[in-house]
Amino acid sequence: MRTPKMYLVVTAILLIGLLAACSPPVPAAPAEQAAPAEEAAPAEEAAPAAEDAPAEEPAMEPVTFQVFYPVAVDAPIAAILNGYIEDFQAEYSYITVEPVFSGGYGDVQTAIQTTIDGGGEPPALAVMLATALYDLINADYIAPLDGYVAAVENGDAYVADFLPAFLANSTYDDQLWSIPFQRSAVVMYYNADMFAEAGLEPPTSWQSWAEAAEALTAQEGDATNWGLQYPSGWPYWLFQPLAIGAGQNILNDDCTVVFDDPAVIEAVQFYIDLSAEYGAMPAGVQASWPTVTTDFASGLTAMIAHSSGSLRGILEQADFEVGVMPHPGKEEGSYASVPGGGNFYILKGAAQEQQDAAWKFVEFLSRPEYVADYSINTGYIASRASAYDTEAMQAYVAEVPQALATRDALKHAGAELSTQNLGQVRNIFHDYLQRAYNGEMTAAEAMAAAQAEAEAALADFCP
Repeated sequence: MRTPKMYLVVTAILLIGLLAACSPPVPAAPAEQAAPAEEAAPAEEAAPAAEDAPAEEPAMEPVTFQVFYPVAVDAPIAAILNGYIEDFQAEYSYITVEPVFSGGYGDVQTAIQTTIDGGGEPPALAVMLATALYDLINADYIAPLDGYVAAVENGDAYVADFLPAFLANSTYDDQLWSIPFQRSAVVMYYNADMFAEAGLEPPTSWQSWAEAAEALTAQEGDATNWGLQYPSGWPYWLFQPLAIGAGQNILNDDCTVVFDDPAVIEAVQFYIDLSAEYGAMPAGVQASWPTVTTDFASGLTAMIAHSSGSLRGILEQADFEVGVMPHPGKEEGSYASVPGGGNFYILKGAAQEQQDAAWKFVEFLSRPEYVADYSINTGYIASRASAYDTEAMQAYVAEVPQALATRDALKHAGAELSTQNLGQVRNIFHDYLQRAYNGEMTAAEAMAAAQAEAEAALADFCP
């Protein structure tokens, strides 16, 4: 049975339900206002294209290359070059230069040839004779430099700044193959004090040259102080000024020699006459290249024919005024000389990155300040005209005017002997020239034989 209390509870529930049914509907809660769509954020300003950003220096891979360098001269070449290498490596920290110093130019070329023939890798850079150009090209040893020069700012002006007499042996077949650096010329050194004491002027022709040498030759007991010493080391090189002074160089081009030209024969005869007719210098072949500079500096001879590269050593030893001039020519007021020395070559058998690094070294060393410094410290002729405008060089030539005389001798220079198959052609000429000097053949006979053999040696290279 239901209790009254339970009845009251049920009744209350029914009343609440009835009231709820009669209440106005409760408005639905408004839906939350949709958040306004965010405006599209303005696109960020486009980053500058990579090529517009400042370019960063790429990290360079370390590279090491060798340079073969001849040192068979009086100057401390190795010490000087090592100093330049330190300067270079301070500027190009990723490049290491390993110098390999050899005796002479021939030693450098032989070492490279031996390396290549043995299947080894050659050095990237070498200083070899400027006249070795054709042999090096024919052997496919060297790389042309035109691409490197094209990348140099004002590349044409860079090349044009080299003295023309030195640059002549650098080009072939419209390509540039080497850069002049260690260059020289044949000059005549004379004891100016000795000339003044004898009342003589520097010679201006073959005749006055021979007469001065004769007048300055003196006998002291069993010893003879010669008026002139004319070494036979590098026979063709020291002879060429005589031929040029007679009016005919010993070659016309890389395929044509003119050893039997009458002017060349006359020059050979003049050399012989300096001893045979004038008694002014030793007879025959003079194997005195390494000693004549000391003889001259000590006053034992009045004149010597030698390289401009000996200037510094002579000036350091001599206690008299040293005169420097080109060789007197046959005719009055004519003079002659011939350039010499070595150029930088890049070897194509080296790795490309080594060749590229080697070019940077060449470009560095051919800056005017280094060209001037090398000339000042060695006696070699500065190879670039702009080197003479440097403060260091102007101060040097003010103190040592002979340095300008060696450069100015080049105004009278002819081309140095440089032909196809040079080694054989040069040996042929040396052989017959010395036979004439020693009286084994007449000048005409020797030069005719030299011409015939040289033409045969050139035949296969110059069809």
